[in-house]
Amino acid sequence: MICMNDTLRDYQQEMKHRLFKEWELRRSVMVQMPTGTGKTHLLAAIVREFLHGSHAPVWIVAHRRELVAQIEETVSRHAMSKEDGRVRVLSIQWLSRNRKEMDGEPGLIVIDEAHHALAETYRELWEKYPEARKLGMTATPCRLNGKGFTDLFDSLITSWTVAEFIRKGWLSSFDYVSIRANSREQRLIDSLKKRGADGDYQVKEMNEVLNREASIGRLYESVERYAHGKKGIVYAASIAHARRIAACYSAHGLEAVAIDSRTPASERKEVVEGFRRGKVRVLVNVDIFSEGFDCPDVEFVQLARPTLSLAKYLQQVGRGLRRSAGKEACMLIDNVGLYRIFGLPAWEHDWAAMFEGRIIGNALSRARTEGGLSLPALSSMESGGKREDELEVVMTHDRLMESLIDRKDCAPEKETQPVLKSYYDRQSGLWGLRRGERMTVRPRYPEVFDVCGDRAAVRFGNGGAGVVNGAGQPGIQLDCCRKMKFMREDLLAVTDCAGNESYIDLKVNRTYREKPVVLAFGRMELPYGGVELLKVGDSFFSRTGKPYVSMRGVNRSGICFYDFYLKIPDYRVPKECRLVDPVWTTLFDVFACVLAGDDEEVYWCCGRLADRSIVVMDGNGNYYQVEKGKQKRYVACNDPRPGEADFPTVMERLKEEAGRRAGTARRKQLQEEERKRRKRLEEIRNALPFRMGMKWGLKSGGRIVVPPRYRKILPPVGYYCAYEENACQWGVMALDGQVVVEARYQEVEIGSDGTVRLTIIPGKVKTVKL
Repeated sequence: MICMNDTLRDYQQEMKHRLFKEWELRRSVMVQMPTGTGKTHLLAAIVREFLHGSHAPVWIVAHRRELVAQIEETVSRHAMSKEDGRVRVLSIQWLSRNRKEMDGEPGLIVIDEAHHALAETYRELWEKYPEARKLGMTATPCRLNGKGFTDLFDSLITSWTVAEFIRKGWLSSFDYVSIRANSREQRLIDSLKKRGADGDYQVKEMNEVLNREASIGRLYESVERYAHGKKGIVYAASIAHARRIAACYSAHGLEAVAIDSRTPASERKEVVEGFRRGKVRVLVNVDIFSEGFDCPDVEFVQLARPTLSLAKYLQQVGRGLRRSAGKEACMLIDNVGLYRIFGLPAWEHDWAAMFEGRIIGNALSRARTEGGLSLPALSSMESGGKREDELEVVMTHDRLMESLIDRKDCAPEKETQPVLKSYYDRQSGLWGLRRGERMTVRPRYPEVFDVCGDRAAVRFGNGGAGVVNGAGQPGIQLDCCRKMKFMREDLLAVTDCAGNESYIDLKVNRTYREKPVVLAFGRMELPYGGVELLKVGDSFFSRTGKPYVSMRGVNRSGICFYDFYLKIPDYRVPKECRLVDPVWTTLFDVFACVLAGDDEEVYWCCGRLADRSIVVMDGNGNYYQVEKGKQKRYVACNDPRPGEADFPTVMERLKEEAGRRAGTARRKQLQEEERKRRKRLEEIRNALPFRMGMKWGLKSGGRIVVPPRYRKILPPVGYYCAYEENACQWGVMALDGQVVVEARYQEVEIGSDGTVRLTIIPGKVKTVKL
């Protein structure tokens, strides 16, 4: 059972739900969430829920000592102290040296920043503890060597994209400036030829090329120009580079401190605290704050270190994308031209392909970039300065937000076939469609307004407009219009020649004058996507073949989703609609009902049966029984055919059958619950009483199974023990603390055969069988 946790955001709750579902099928799972979206809080919630259903300890493994303390602090805020012993937060270095000292085997091993998990020290955890569940948490499931993670993790679960988090307000928007492609700094970076052991640029060569007075002067000038007075982080190429940058900035009156791996832990902590309080304005570091560092009010990030690692790039810019009060946007200053290799931070990435090792994804060469790698910026623009400027404005936060809100935000295609795109034929002056290098529609359209998925919005040769599929077959056809644009959730925005806007629901080809808002119900729980409604003004519209519109003024909170159907209050019930139980007479006992996975029409619900199935009526007077996970089944109609039973007869039979099924299901549920409870009791059969202060409890090994709350507890007999709640008031409880006999007897004696003798008063004894 997945526990709802109000402290989690909606996307975190969704990720937790998906993870536990995935664990039902696979033992080792990797979870991807962008930097700044609360992976550590989600991790703590997952661990807490795991401990509710398991007595085995949990190990949380990090690759740096600094991350251990941070995770311990987050875990403690979720009421899981390290003193408890059930949750251990460890660095992989300590664990590899001291694994033999660890007591017991973990039931769950969590790997923080799991893109490091291919190191041999991590692999040993899989070999030594094959039965433990594994969870990998990372923002970037990719590595420079191009190897995937499938030899350790069975599957990958991905969250929303960075663009989606920004659009929904969970991450900060950003401004982005970069050196130009033909700038002096870019030419210096292009000259870097040597590679280190990790496949990235060699640190020694980077230091020789970039750690120069002129280059560092240009770094300061770019901060002064675009981030004057702001608080930020600088990523340097080497220790010497970082210290020289900090000295330069401080000399110009900008308080800056360099931190690297040689900085003592106490000094590093003091500097970070000074940065959080604002005493230090700029932190210059070398790969120290790429992962795990949380300071939401960072106002600018400066990239002064070239890299071929997509993971490193996204981790670094991600430090500035956390939301903070009063922070409108983060300024990203790219002094090494990384966006031309990796795109802007809001670009989408094929994490699944990188996870599986099908594409390297994060080691694109400069030659490949110059060979035609298209700029994946959402909306590039030139700065207002002269072309001689070393820096250019690539994106501003207002243009970014406008682009995220208005652009087509279709889900990336899951198929291996290339994405559908438009192309222009210079000879004819017309547009066609293609997938990769394969032409699917020859040039025939005067204009292609937009492309999304397998659809294209086009202008036809006769002046009309419409939507065609990838092969050019027309779907929706309209009169002449000025503009068409695909929106999320299968909606199309149309601007006519007079400038008036309308919106088409592409699922059912219906037009609305106001912009619809799509409401989804049960989308996470059901494999076929749940139920959707459109809210237009004060009314709700169905996305079914036969249209339905709710009464005006229905409150959103009154629309409820129950497992497999949506209930919409509606008193416009047809007179011929009959009830399963005629005693029901209140106004909303019959309501409009949308069935999950059924896009034919909206039904009228006639009542619910004992097995939780429902009976509904369609617009033609036919009645259906609907069960969760099954198609609706015809059962009766208002005008029975010859030989067909009438509605009351059918309902009596259905209620009887449903009652039997409900009884059988309830018995099975109780039996399963009892089986699980017996299993839990068997696991703690060695529990013994212990005393804390004046109270007694039960402890199994080092774990407390019953907190000390009783006046006295006697040693267990089998799965049970006698306890004294108040003076001379004895009862019987199971080892898991469940009270079996209330504490109101003077004496209790439990026999080995499960018989209990209860002394009510001296000489009066009652015997019960457990």
